[in-house]
Amino acid sequence: MGKVFIEATEVKEGRFIDARFHLQEKEWGKSEFSKEHIEGAIYWDMEQDLSDLAKPDGRHPMPSKEQLQQLFEQSGLTQEDHIYIYDQGGAPFAARAWWMLQFANFSNVFIVNGGFEALTQAGFNRTNEVTNYPTTSLTIDWRDDIYANREDVKQIVDGIEKAVLLDARSAVRYRGEQEPIDKVAGHIPTAINFDWEQLKEGNTLRANAELLQKVQKNENVVVYCGSGVTASPLYAILADANYENLRLYVGSFSDWITQYDVEVGGNK
Repeated sequence: MGKVFIEATEVKEGRFIDARFHLQEKEWGKSEFSKEHIEGAIYWDMEQDLSDLAKPDGRHPMPSKEQLQQLFEQSGLTQEDHIYIYDQGGAPFAARAWWMLQFANFSNVFIVNGGFEALTQAGFNRTNEVTNYPTTSLTIDWRDDIYANREDVKQIVDGIEKAVLLDARSAVRYRGEQEPIDKVAGHIPTAINFDWEQLKEGNTLRANAELLQKVQKNENVVVYCGSGVTASPLYAILADANYENLRLYVGSFSDWITQYDVEVGGNK
């Protein structure tokens, strides 16, 4: 899949997408963007743009292909653009936006490691002026091979398909000892656990030896979390480490529990 994360000092000319967001303070990112953002950036909201909250498939359901195409076209993007996505750094939101563009087969898309502050420190201009781009018309060759839905995951749980389910939530949520958000505690049966927050180094995200030992490059890996948000950086880190057989279960645990049973305990 090639390079995913890029240092702010390596960023060249291209388009910027501001994906700053906070799950507990949902207007924060939009407010920060209106105060200042990298010059030329557009804002994508985690819930309004990168989810379809009208769907019943978990807490942050996958938008339709039509919704995503409209977002990309109204944002004035072309397949040839070099696109740099940033959030507040060490967060999952730029990775969520990056994955949606991967799904649409954009090839020159990067997550800026360190986010907004790193770009600021690297000397990129900030402004509160919003740039409007002409609408584009895209022909998209969707990458359904990187997406997993509930029934795909059920095939893995039932042993019909061989793949590793990788749960990106905290160990206490994985084991079902605490569940602050969803109605049911535990994990999808057969899943193993790697808390995505172990990837954080300050406001950057980095692979570590424990993750690279947890899953092998020749394995088929489906990454999930509570609602498909924090699984995105784990997916992106594995892609950056040249894992090729990756899928994201966008509905994740909050979608799974609407239809199927869970497991509790375990230390995998």
